[in-house]
Amino acid sequence: MEFGQKLKSLRKERKISQMDLAKSTGISQSAIAKWELGKTEPTASALIKISTYFSESVDYLLGLKNN
Repeated sequence: MEFGQKLKSLRKERKISQMDLAKSTGISQSAIAKWELGKTEPTASALIKISTYFSESVDYLLGLKNN
């Protein structure tokens, strides 16, 4: 599963909107939308913020390991 798909899946599982995630992480809603659509990739610092927010490893978010 690609990062965008994994992000959307985590967000939906926890019933969090893109806007809620954006407000909680300081990442723009448009960036989150582009990641979920596979149009762009997150920076390392954005990955860390997403990882921390969801309490998931960056490796998991990138599909390098399963939890």
